[in-house]
Amino acid sequence: MKKKILLIEDDEKISEIERDYLEANDFEVEIIYEGKLGLEKAVANEYSLIILDIMLPGVDGFQICREIRKSKETPILIVSAKREDIDKIRALGLGADDYVIKPFSPNELTARVKAHIARYERLTGKSNDKNLHFGNLEIQPEARRVFSDGKEISLKNKEFELLLFLAQNPNIVFSKDRLFDRIWGLDSMGDTATVMVDINRIREKIEPVPSNPKYIETIWGAGYRFKS
Repeated sequence: MKKKILLIEDDEKISEIERDYLEANDFEVEIIYEGKLGLEKAVANEYSLIILDIMLPGVDGFQICREIRKSKETPILIVSAKREDIDKIRALGLGADDYVIKPFSPNELTARVKAHIARYERLTGKSNDKNLHFGNLEIQPEARRVFSDGKEISLKNKEFELLLFLAQNPNIVFSKDRLFDRIWGLDSMGDTATVMVDINRIREKIEPVPSNPKYIETIWGAGYRFKS
């Protein structure tokens, strides 16, 4: 069964872009263009996640967020053109789980939607699948196994731990120092060059084209990021 997203957004063009990307990732999307009806839908029905604009006709996003939180813990992702810190603080204080500023990357929005749904399902015990899926790549944390196109990939212990850590924290840039401390530990022998060596080994094993990585990106001058 597809996970259902409620999208409360009065900009038709933006809502259609969001819907198209989410539907391409196998979500079912219901769009509401004004606040009052959006609030009624959010309270009366069950959704996997709610995407909410702030500036809406009828009832604004802040009030909708406040009312939803009186009865539901459904993840709420605010998408707004309001850029001031006070607006972000207010939204998060009212119970929103995340705040995305317009204009945004549809791919990043989709990744955040997936992450918040997965986190909510883990916290509520609704998730039956603890494995991680990224296109043709599957990572099984408990079994410590990795598959690409259904074929098992052999990884050494540290390679697996490094890949798993990056995959469990998608779209976040980690420096080589941070990764070395996290995977090898502060007291380990070696240096951050070890990270680069293992990243290259992992790419050779999981990337369709290692020289043009699909999963593990190099962010020059900053570190590495797993692209969800």
